[in-house]
Amino acid sequence: MKVKLLTTISFFTYQLSISQTEKLLHGKVLSQNNILSNVEVINKTAKTSTRTNEFGEFSILVKEQDSVLFFSKDYLFTRLKITLKDLEKRYLIIEMTPKAEELENVIVSRSIFNKTDIKKIANNKEEINEIKNRKQFDEVTSKVTVYDGRIKNGLNFGYPIFDKPKKKIEPRDDRFKKLVIASCSPDFFIKNLKIKPEEKEIFLKFCIADPKSNTLLEKSNDLELIDFLYTKNEEFKKLK
Repeated sequence: MKVKLLTTISFFTYQLSISQTEKLLHGKVLSQNNILSNVEVINKTAKTSTRTNEFGEFSILVKEQDSVLFFSKDYLFTRLKITLKDLEKRYLIIEMTPKAEELENVIVSRSIFNKTDIKKIANNKEEINEIKNRKQFDEVTSKVTVYDGRIKNGLNFGYPIFDKPKKKIEPRDDRFKKLVIASCSPDFFIKNLKIKPEEKEIFLKFCIADPKSNTLLEKSNDLELIDFLYTKNEEFKKLK
């Protein structure tokens, strides 16, 4: 019995010593099996940081309960709350998710005939002539002007000088939500902030009420946004 008791005490003493002692944590950062270099690795608790090398590897001093952030401008930030299991591991693999890219002014053109159709009609003179005639017809009809009853060079009262369209201003609430969605992973509120899905909208409105949210909208900085959300989360919990 005494032996078991001593073993148990030794085990908990060992665990406690691990949790209170800093350890050099080693790992690699990947995204879809691709190595990510120059990722900023920040121990938010200890206020220390480093970067991944050309092989995506990093080393940083941590202890249990430390909050470690992985930040790169083209990826959603990733947060790791250090546990005893993490400290016992020799090597960690961190997976980051690419940010969604919005494509502007993209024009996709499609030919009437694909490669297979062109091969089929290549040796058919009648179909080739038909295509030529169709092309000529299109060119001629495109130059024909149909009278629509308008006076040539007449004054257009629909011109912006008479009816200047009002610039649509997107509500600040929507802009802040989009900023948060673009910068944080989908499970950020549940896993990191411990906010229930039904409380998410209330929490965002609570954040928007803070004048600092305006500053974040004007100069988008992921790290400042993350710190802001953590700070507001502590205030939000005190209200509950």
